[in-house]
Amino acid sequence: MRSATAFAPATVANVAVGFDILGFAIESVGDVVMVTLTERGTDRASVRIKEIVNDTGTSGALDISLDPARNAATVGLIRLCDELRLNFGFEVTIRKGIALGSGMGGSAASAVGALVAANSLLQSPLPRHALLEYALLGEQAASGTAHPDNIAPCLFGGMTLVLSVHPVRYVSLPVPASILAVIVHPRLRVDTHNARSILKPNVPLADHVQQSANLGGFIAGCFGNDLEMIRHSFSDLVIEPQRASLIPGFAEVKAAAMNSGAIGASISGSGPSVFAWVTSDQAASQVRDAMVQAFRSSGLTEVDSWVSSVSQQGATIIR
Repeated sequence: MRSATAFAPATVANVAVGFDILGFAIESVGDVVMVTLTERGTDRASVRIKEIVNDTGTSGALDISLDPARNAATVGLIRLCDELRLNFGFEVTIRKGIALGSGMGGSAASAVGALVAANSLLQSPLPRHALLEYALLGEQAASGTAHPDNIAPCLFGGMTLVLSVHPVRYVSLPVPASILAVIVHPRLRVDTHNARSILKPNVPLADHVQQSANLGGFIAGCFGNDLEMIRHSFSDLVIEPQRASLIPGFAEVKAAAMNSGAIGASISGSGPSVFAWVTSDQAASQVRDAMVQAFRSSGLTEVDSWVSSVSQQGATIIR
């Protein structure tokens, strides 16, 4: 039997100023998805989930559906089989390295990893950008909304700004070479669907104007390698204030990051993970320790943390 295994990186979505459109990939953390060719049946059983393994370092079984029509990793594969009229199916094994409800793009990583692995087994593989729409089906199944801010950087690598999905249009944004990301995850689950449900549908005009200026300044700072412009623009007036209450101690964690040398900090995706950008290894160590301690002082004693460059590598075949 032919099989392929893909590593799909964790991601930080929104990046403070780009709700649902901006995200970046990080190194070392991610999901590993193995896809094996099988004989195709007459129904959706042609895509099967063999096993889901917990590789997050936490104990206990994962609360993830084994139904291929409901799992983020396999919904897109079902559509792929149908639209390409494949005469074979896929069996999928998922090793979850991203904790559920962590705000680090776990559903996106499973969706992208499965598609990249399966695509490599096709006689005529699709171009990578064509996989985005299939991966979005997995995000839709997981969170109720097909938002691309985790999917795009996981698939393409780097930091991406998604301009449209139909058709797929995105821009890869440069990141200053000195930038490191600090990601801190308290072992608390925040489901994306619930985190979206609390958001107000309307934005005050003044907030919209300032948020637009912040997004523009952030992008200009990245293209111009202007760290001061990035620092000045790194402020979310719209989403962060509404979601802060979902994360115990968030205000203290953000303050700890900023007081320890971060140029900006905010919620990673829907949370509860919090990320910060820093410009040196020394600052990364100081900011990481301060953020972890702030979470622990707020009563969240089990905390994972990472320091990573913005990974330019999207999901890749590892065997």
